[in-house]
Amino acid sequence: MKYLQCFKTHLDTRMPAEEIQIDLAVQDDLPAINDIYNYYVDHSTATFQEVHETLEDRDRWFTQHGPRHPVVVARRSGSVVGWASLSEWNSRSAYSQTGEVSVYIHHEHHRLGIGRRLLEEVIERARGLGFHTLIGGACTEQTASIGLQESLGFHEVADFRAVGYKFERWLDVKYFQLML
Repeated sequence: MKYLQCFKTHLDTRMPAEEIQIDLAVQDDLPAINDIYNYYVDHSTATFQEVHETLEDRDRWFTQHGPRHPVVVARRSGSVVGWASLSEWNSRSAYSQTGEVSVYIHHEHHRLGIGRRLLEEVIERARGLGFHTLIGGACTEQTASIGLQESLGFHEVADFRAVGYKFERWLDVKYFQLML
């Protein structure tokens, strides 16, 4: 619960809803999506990836999503400032009603409510697509991500110790689940 309290202290800085437009991502959004993600590859434990995604990698990723696993973007003044995706959690058919959520916000647009808007959009789309449950994970250093998930009803279901090694240190990961 301490993560939720930390997160709530920053909610008063959210921007008015009309300043942010949420849309399905299109091919032209991929460079911005990739730039946002690659920032975290270099500077954060928000991803445990250590090598930049190329635009070709991002194109393959986008092609794998499609209508069943949408990618949405947040635009401010026409520019992509964040994105979220609903991905396949496991490729085995029995898991087809379980999705994994990811949210990334441009590093200069944190604490404005953009992540919340994006995750709410993905949750609603997942409901509309008939998903049964959603999974989200976060490095324990990512208190804002943990707080966001908890504030939208995700509950902690796993706490893995020292499963990732990045920036010359071992990192813990928590997983959260939202029953739809």
